[in-house]
Amino acid sequence: MPSTKIEAIGIRKEFASSRQDQGRILALDGVNVAIGAGEFFAILGPSGCGKSTLLSIADGLEAPSSGEILIDGKPVVGPGPDRAMCFQEHALFPWKTVRHNVEFGLRVRRRSRGERREIVDHYLEMVGLSRFADRYPHELSGGMRQRCALARTFALDASMLFMDEPFAAVDAQTRNILQEELLRIWDRPDERKTVAFVTHSIEEAVFLADRVAVMTARPGRILDVFEVPLPRPRGDASRSDPGFRDLVLDLWQRLRVQAERSSW
Repeated sequence: MPSTKIEAIGIRKEFASSRQDQGRILALDGVNVAIGAGEFFAILGPSGCGKSTLLSIADGLEAPSSGEILIDGKPVVGPGPDRAMCFQEHALFPWKTVRHNVEFGLRVRRRSRGERREIVDHYLEMVGLSRFADRYPHELSGGMRQRCALARTFALDASMLFMDEPFAAVDAQTRNILQEELLRIWDRPDERKTVAFVTHSIEEAVFLADRVAVMTARPGRILDVFEVPLPRPRGDASRSDPGFRDLVLDLWQRLRVQAERSSW
């Protein structure tokens, strides 16, 4: 594995329950995991196991109850410009055009007008939205809105991307296309980011990732981490590779036990 970029050490997270008879809820209990620089790392687990919470802690949006996240060996104490988050919902501003949505973060970071235009044009072309730069979100398909969200995330030029089920709300065909689009953007020697990607889809995790972590039912812990042996670049042929199907089946056997426990 390449040098460690992100490391979770003993992450524990408790929440106050909304029901008086339940006391406090333990979401994460002693999560330990390391992600290499430039690695595409996927996280699988049953609903409610704390996947999204772990991602939010790594991004600095939430604080752990105990334990710490290290980035380049330094503790995370809040959000930073080296990180960008992409959520399941595209979260585009409906009153802004595609161009203005993508450049929003650049405005916040006080990039010049010329820099913003150059950066936005670059990423709109990469995701195939150049012709739709002046359209509003309601004028786009669901897949196009997610492309816009991807462009906005990559435009920030953060070295780390935290992605929380970004393709869960689109249809299966669009999802496959967006997966390939994401890999095409990520798999560039001059721009490769470190990606932590949360998903419920085993096939998506195997197709995208270098390694896949499986979490236990709540309270969430890392059950195991699997290497993905598929060569890159990946495309439709990767999905029919025997190694792809074998790993999907293996992961499902591990995940099924945890999913059954989470329903007890």
